[in-house]
Amino acid sequence: MNSLSALSVSIGVLAGLATFLAVGPLSGVFLIWAATISWAAYFALGGTDEAAKNTVVCSIFGVVVATYAAYEIATISPNTALGFPLMPAVIVTVTVIAMCLAANIPALSAIPASVLGYSATFGYLLQTPDKLSTDVLLGAGWDNPVLIISCSLIIGVGLGIASAKLAAKLTTIE
Repeated sequence: MNSLSALSVSIGVLAGLATFLAVGPLSGVFLIWAATISWAAYFALGGTDEAAKNTVVCSIFGVVVATYAAYEIATISPNTALGFPLMPAVIVTVTVIAMCLAANIPALSAIPASVLGYSATFGYLLQTPDKLSTDVLLGAGWDNPVLIISCSLIIGVGLGIASAKLAAKLTTIE
């Protein structure tokens, strides 16, 4: 089997497995859309062991920075000088700049993975009712973005690694 066909089959089979897990036994603790973000990031960063490490570390860093930003947004006083929605814009501006500047630290140098983790976090918080609250952001439950988004991103990198390895095996089959 040629490499494109092998990779297509491996990604398809593992996507089916991930879907089963996301809507079945891991429903509520595994977000397939977050997993596919890091799965794609793993390949975009080169599909290597280094890419896996960078994707995990930097995407989780992005989750943590976004969760901090979300906490700051959730605690904005209605009487704040800049008001809403300007104050959240300032918070996001400052945290994204800081997150990108952190790329000066070699372990945090994969800015795209950090941005994807940050974006996934806000996607979850803004599109899921009642998640952008201090109770959720400071809680220890599976609805806390640091837990559910980070775990889903890690599983996604695992799926990326597994799909690459399965594709390599299928490529050798005549």
